[in-house]
Amino acid sequence: MDSINKQQPEENHKDLKGSEAGKKIKELASKNNTCFFCTEITTGKPLTVRPMSVQKVDEEGNFWFLSASDSHKNEDLRTDYNVQLLFQGSGHSDFLSIYGTATISTDKELIKELWEPILKTWFTGGVDDPRITAIKVETKQGYYWDNKHDDAIALVKMAAGAVMGKTLDDSIEGQLSV
Repeated sequence: MDSINKQQPEENHKDLKGSEAGKKIKELASKNNTCFFCTEITTGKPLTVRPMSVQKVDEEGNFWFLSASDSHKNEDLRTDYNVQLLFQGSGHSDFLSIYGTATISTDKELIKELWEPILKTWFTGGVDDPRITAIKVETKQGYYWDNKHDDAIALVKMAAGAVMGKTLDDSIEGQLSV
């Protein structure tokens, strides 16, 4: 029996490198600026996972977050700076997995650049709260699963494939190397 990938009548795998990978990372991360931020990934223990809002992502595939200096996350990063970020943009596409290294900064100008008023919920002292830190995650490698077109076209192709008994989905996936 052939694998699902061999049954595809069209290209469904495309690795992206350099600026093309950075643009895909930014595109997918911006569809849902919340991810699962996983720490302690090299300890052999279950991952420590928490939802985090991305404050910024650039064309090189770097991510910035704001976090409290006394948080468990910052504590985890002091002993293991390797992280995994997991994104899901919709129920059917826009999936992104990023492996990278995190650094913690107390640069006040960077914090001001990343600041949004809603963050006062966690940092009651506002943008000048002494507990605020910025975390930069530099992407080392990634993987994406997406649609080549929009969800409506993907749904039509899946339905047609089901009627014809063929694998006709609109998916595309691949490695991301920045």
